[in-house]
Amino acid sequence: MKRFSLGHLHTRTLAWPLLGLCALLGSCAPARTTPPQTVAASTPLSSVSFYPREVGLAWSYLPEGDAAGTAPYVLRNLGATLYGGEAVTAYQLTGRGAAQTWYRQADASGVRLLGIAKPGVNISLNPAWQEYPAEGTWRLGLSWQGQSQVTVSDESGKVQAQGTVTYSYLVQDRRRVETPAGTFEVWVVTRQLTDTLGGLFPATQQLWFAPFVGEVRSPEGLLLTGRNFAQAGK
Repeated sequence: MKRFSLGHLHTRTLAWPLLGLCALLGSCAPARTTPPQTVAASTPLSSVSFYPREVGLAWSYLPEGDAAGTAPYVLRNLGATLYGGEAVTAYQLTGRGAAQTWYRQADASGVRLLGIAKPGVNISLNPAWQEYPAEGTWRLGLSWQGQSQVTVSDESGKVQAQGTVTYSYLVQDRRRVETPAGTFEVWVVTRQLTDTLGGLFPATQQLWFAPFVGEVRSPEGLLLTGRNFAQAGK
């Protein structure tokens, strides 16, 4: 297996491991795209899930420390598709030359990540990575963990690397936070990762989750600046 390391990404770029796979696959020059506009609330959806998964939902984000008005990243729910023969929902993030997609299954039992893709790169996870727990289990001190087999392949399907990722999550706090998108009651979660792929995944990250909203702070350090739906009861 070819060994590789992703190194440290600049804080002004999206700190997500797929961006470092260019050295491995050799074809990841960012495409020039029109910068997405910050998402603003439009027609409120009458019913948004605890883990928002309705088709057409959109969120905009900026890296912590970036000035308001700079080009955001935009995450969109693209709807149902198949991934590895499994029914999933695709979430695509675009902006600043990035284009990457997460393939997830979400229901009352939690959120599971089956794979991640960007042009020329695919990362599959087996069994699926448990990103979030069952809806009714959230509490301070809640923890969950697991391990997935990781397969990295190129656009032709040729396997480039294989290994494992071990993950653990801990709910450390419940607090009110303010972001450019508003004020939210969030669960503060610390995520710790180790892998056998030379550090493909960042070791420790913190995220903020708000029910019926989604990630107010992503594990990559992106802060919510807008969304196109109203929070339940708002």
